[in-house]
Amino acid sequence: MRMRNTILAFVATAAALMLAGCIKNDIPYPRIQANFLALNADGQTAGTAIDSVNRVATITFGEETDIYAVKITGYSLTPGATLVDDIFTAPVDLSMPLHVTLRYYQDYVWTIIGNQEIERYLDAEGMVGQPVIDVPGRRVVLTFSKSTDLTTVRITRAKLANEGSTMSPDIADGATVDLSTPLSVTVTVFDHIQDWTIYAERSSADIQTVSADAWTRVAWITGIAEAGRDNGVEYRLAGTEEWTRVPSDDITSSGGSFVARICHLSPATEYEARAYSDTMYGAILTFTTGNETQLPDSDFDSWWLDGKIWDPWPEGGTPFWGTGNPGATTLGASNTYPTDDTPSGSGWAACLETRFVGIGIIGKLAAGNLFAGTYVRTDGTNGILSFGRPFTERPTHLTGYYKYKGAAISHSSSDFRNLIGRPDTAIIWVALIDGPEPCEIRTNPANRKLFNRNDANVIAYGELKQSLDVPDYVPFEIELQYKSTSRVPTFILVTASASAYGDYFTGGAGSTLYVDDFELGYDY
Repeated sequence: MRMRNTILAFVATAAALMLAGCIKNDIPYPRIQANFLALNADGQTAGTAIDSVNRVATITFGEETDIYAVKITGYSLTPGATLVDDIFTAPVDLSMPLHVTLRYYQDYVWTIIGNQEIERYLDAEGMVGQPVIDVPGRRVVLTFSKSTDLTTVRITRAKLANEGSTMSPDIADGATVDLSTPLSVTVTVFDHIQDWTIYAERSSADIQTVSADAWTRVAWITGIAEAGRDNGVEYRLAGTEEWTRVPSDDITSSGGSFVARICHLSPATEYEARAYSDTMYGAILTFTTGNETQLPDSDFDSWWLDGKIWDPWPEGGTPFWGTGNPGATTLGASNTYPTDDTPSGSGWAACLETRFVGIGIIGKLAAGNLFAGTYVRTDGTNGILSFGRPFTERPTHLTGYYKYKGAAISHSSSDFRNLIGRPDTAIIWVALIDGPEPCEIRTNPANRKLFNRNDANVIAYGELKQSLDVPDYVPFEIELQYKSTSRVPTFILVTASASAYGDYFTGGAGSTLYVDDFELGYDY
């Protein structure tokens, strides 16, 4: 019997082994996206913008950098990820987008973009308006008055590539050239050759009023005429007779193109403007100024408590401001809340307090924050936010009151360990964008996506940073720096935080920022 049982056990074991050999391993590998957490290079002029949603890293360089041979000085990846074919051991060419592959079980292709800011210009005597400099096509188009002799054009200044580049023929420093036919110029940049062509054409008019960009209390009028003449702009209230000339201090000229800034206008009012050159006048353009719109609930006097969550709007009202409270209250209490400590001594203000929320050492740093937008949802212990509210006006600055009590940075992500022990920094910033939707913010390192002031859809930006203690309320004014006077925004973004690196869970527990009475200004 014992022998029989032994044989049966052997047969059963063998069968189990044979069966196991036929079992297919269907357990999937984990899907964790491999991301760049940091990427640094010699010559960069700003922090690298890392977009983990689209897997794009953009590095901005000054024009003194040889973008054809960029040295990557360091990078960090999602823990456990690797860089396939590490090409960073030698300088890389970022004159074109560079594709690299990161691996974490699966492969993820990232694009590294080198963005180089190069000042280019080409001015000549008798030129009307600004040159058209087509960088991808390597061509320049100059427009001249009807009386200019194109066979002997004097170039007053020229620069078509990086500082230190050379041109052949050398057309800078007062050179006289023949532009009756296209002129070929060879530009040498860091031993790389660029072939440029310069074209000349005749202007259809000696003076033109090109455009009027109407804001609320400010308007920008662009004109073109022959360079070197008495060029300017004048304006009047629609329906009146008398013209007012814009002071020369408010006119910016570049060759034969000039822009006049008209200030102190009335909102929602119709005006007329025209360019002039000596005794000649361009066409009259009519424009209407915008409205003096303010941000809702920006006195921060209206709050309500929804369970544990303090909301900065009246109960039953329409939210404009959002906070990180929905995320902070998953492990603690609201860290953005109302306070009766105000600059006027009455009403309420917003108190933004950075705290470590959790139990013992289990938890995260939650920066006290306030923003125009919506807290969308919590992703694990991270937040997904929507920054921005619909807005189409063009303010010139944001004012308000603040005070600040900073703490030493006590917690950080792996990217900012070097900041531990340093003073925390409060930040208030405002931006205008013209994208089709608000800016999505993701703080999860696996798919982090943060606001980037250098994004193409950012029209204007301004900020205030403060790392010193400000024990009593003081007024602040943040001026918006515009990239364009003609682009119309679709959303306004306003954010305040007690810890500037709170998106990276980096800051000092106890840092506290008080803000009150935000107001948009519309004049200079």
